Amino acid sequence: MTFLEELQWRGLVKDVTDMEGLSERLNRPLTCYCGFDPTADSLHIGHLQQIMLLRRYQMAGHRPIALCGGATGMIGDPRPTTERKLLTMEDLQHNVEGIKKQLARFLDFEDGKALLLNNFDWLGNLNLLQFLRDYGKHFNVSYMIAKDTIQKRLSSGISFTEFTYTILQAIDFKTLYENYDCELQIGGSDQWGNLVSGCDLIRKMCGENAKVYGVTSPLITKSDGSKFGKSEGGNIWLDPNKTSAYEFYQFWVNVADSDVISLLKRLSFRTPDQIMEVEKSLQEEPHLRKAQKALAEELTELVHGKAGLESALRITATFFGGDIRELSFEELKQGIANMPHVAIENQKTLTEVLVSAKIASSKREARELITHGSIQLNGEKVTDTEFLVDRENAFEKTLCIIKKGKKNWFVCTFE
Repeated sequence: MTFLEELQWRGLVKDVTDMEGLSERLNRPLTCYCGFDPTADSLHIGHLQQIMLLRRYQMAGHRPIALCGGATGMIGDPRPTTERKLLTMEDLQHNVEGIKKQLARFLDFEDGKALLLNNFDWLGNLNLLQFLRDYGKHFNVSYMIAKDTIQKRLSSGISFTEFTYTILQAIDFKTLYENYDCELQIGGSDQWGNLVSGCDLIRKMCGENAKVYGVTSPLITKSDGSKFGKSEGGNIWLDPNKTSAYEFYQFWVNVADSDVISLLKRLSFRTPDQIMEVEKSLQEEPHLRKAQKALAEELTELVHGKAGLESALRITATFFGGDIRELSFEELKQGIANMPHVAIENQKTLTEVLVSAKIASSKREARELITHGSIQLNGEKVTDTEFLVDRENAFEKTLCIIKKGKKNWFVCTFE
């Protein structure tokens, strides 16, 4: 199986500008790029497929360029619905620095094996007359309007600013082709129009003998067709300060059976044989969730490091049958982040806390739960209905963790 054939097997190829030519060209090392606009100071798991693709190309002997859109981020790739909010230069620079640090964790930049560039370095100095004469002359408005991303916005309206985004991205490809010998741009399927524009511009300005390629991969969606990449709390970020290792691990370990094999193919570096073995386990022993665990462990270690994975596994094991007193306070906070919280102003009896936290519907039910041994406070069973819950018996004098039965967890915080 060739490199391109494996990408196809993994579901990572949708549209290609020249399949035959690319298949032949990949027999020799080439330079490829993917762009990431700094709309936030962290990438999220929706970016993982393209990041992993750059890494796959590098592992196959090619040179990847991770392009940070310090300039295109000022404009914004047209969304299907409304205009993007324009960011300030300060916010953009802050976001660029954050994204650069993250990309450096996935690719080997030593000795020029990969490049990390910012398109503000060449687009930032482009003046209006240059833009119109040197580049705008090569773009037919009728052709641009026919592109899917523009078509979807014609009824609701699109500014000239966002309309010109595809020209700026085409300039990126031409600049990388001329200065860094970059012959391939990759992106999600929603970027197809931009990729084609780049290839066309290079041929028009550099001659028909300029051979460049564009490849898109299908956007990841759930089996029901809904958008992939968010939890109830919002995006799953690659920044550990925004999404903890435990929350990151839990997202992947809770992926549906119908989605997990596709995700393993696209995001895991396991071989096809290894993935097919995991798929067999999913069919024969789905209750063991080996496929989900394999995916969660691999991605958590890649994004959060070995220590992050070990911590996530420790927190998981603890909250599913261990002693929470063995966790550090930071690990406790990760584990309880999505649990129901109730604030306590002053010292209260455990009975009162159960009612105020709606763990029990009445004091009578609360007393029954306590006396029957169904309540744990901070890892210890409590059978005294008048037991006082206060800062002195709280973790770090700030929070108490209540467990009802085997699976129901609640958090009490002191104001």
